[in-house]
Amino acid sequence: MTAAGLIFSNIHDQSIPQMTAMRTMASLPFGGRYRMVDFALSNMVNSGITKVGIVTHNNYRSLMDHIGTGKDWDLARRGGGVIILPPFVTAYENPRAGKLYTTRLEALIGVMEFIKNCTEDAIVLSDCDAVCNINLSAVLEEHEEEGADLTIVTRETNLGKADKIGGGPIVYADEDGNVTEFVEHTRLLRGAYDVSTNIMVFSKSFLMTLLLRALSHGYTSFYRQALSYAMGSARIRIYRHDGYYAKIDGLTHYFQANLALLHAQTRDALFNVKDRPIYTKVRNSPPTRYGDSAVIANALIADGCRIDGTVVNSILFRGVQVRRGTVIKNSILLQDSFTGEDVTLNCVIADKNVVIRDARTLSGHTSLPFYIGKGKML
Repeated sequence: MTAAGLIFSNIHDQSIPQMTAMRTMASLPFGGRYRMVDFALSNMVNSGITKVGIVTHNNYRSLMDHIGTGKDWDLARRGGGVIILPPFVTAYENPRAGKLYTTRLEALIGVMEFIKNCTEDAIVLSDCDAVCNINLSAVLEEHEEEGADLTIVTRETNLGKADKIGGGPIVYADEDGNVTEFVEHTRLLRGAYDVSTNIMVFSKSFLMTLLLRALSHGYTSFYRQALSYAMGSARIRIYRHDGYYAKIDGLTHYFQANLALLHAQTRDALFNVKDRPIYTKVRNSPPTRYGDSAVIANALIADGCRIDGTVVNSILFRGVQVRRGTVIKNSILLQDSFTGEDVTLNCVIADKNVVIRDARTLSGHTSLPFYIGKGKML
C-alpha cells in the first residue's frame, strides 16, 4: 500500500502559547538539536512515505527555514517530497470578515486539492505535539489487511484526578479493535482508556468522501461530527501504540519531556531504534569548548557551546555560553543563550538569544518552570 502524509503544524499552538508566539508548534525546539516536526517527518520517512504535505496557519517562517528543501529527510525530490501548504485565501476574501481555519476539519477542507491530487492509496495524518518513534509501516500493513477505511493510533492512558490529557478523545473499541464511540475525556473518568494520538491512516477515497460530506453539511468538528456520523457506514479501527510517547500540551510537559532525555532508557526508546532514526536539519557547528573550571554532570550539550561553569541535569542547545562561576541545574537553554558570571539557574527554560547578566539567581520548580522569552535580557 502506498501512502502520502499530512502534518498539522499549528493545530496545538495554544497548548504552549509562551513558546509559540513567534513560531509554530512544529518548529518548537526539542532535545538540544531537534524540532517537534522532526518526529512526525521521521516517522513517515522511515515508513517509506516520500510525499508529505505540511499544513500551516501562521508564524511558519522558522518552520520553512528548518525544513528547507527537505534534503535532510531525503525529501528533496522532483516528484513528491515535502510540500508546505499555507492557508488558501482568495483575492475576493474580506480581510476583516474572513478568517483562517480554527479546527482540524477546516484545515483538512482547506487542503482538499492536495489530497485529491495524491495518487497514493492512503493518507497518513499526524500532529506535531508528540514525541514518539512509531512504526507506521505496521499501522499501514494492519490497515490494509483489515480493509479499514480509517485506522486511529491510540495509546493506553491511566486517567486520574490530576491528569491533563492532550491529544484526541477517548476511543472505545470492541474486542476486535473496531471503534464504537468517541468520548471527550473529563476529570471524572478513572482507569485505563485508549486515547487518540491524532495519528491516523485514512483510505484516500474515504477521506475525500468524509470531507465532501462535512463541507456540504457545514460540519466543524472532526471527531464529534464528521467521524461520529460516518461510523455507522465506515470501518474504523484502532492501533494501540505501546512504545514511548510524550505529549507536549503545556510548558510543564515540555520541560519534563526534555529532561526525560537525560535518562538512557528514554533516549534509547526514541533515538536508538533499529532502522528508525530521527532526522533533523544538519548544522555544521564547531565542537563545544569546555574550560578548565567546567563541571558537567548528566547533561545533554549540543555543538558550538562554550562552558566555563557548572551544568547539572540540564539540556543546552547550540551556541550556548556559560561563564565562570555560573551554576545551571535542571534547566533548558535554547540556541545562542548567554549567561554571565556567577549566575544560578534552577528549573529554568531560556528561549533563543536570551541574555542573563552577572550574579542573577532564577529558580522555578519542576511543576512550574521559570520561562524567559526569546531575546530577553535579565
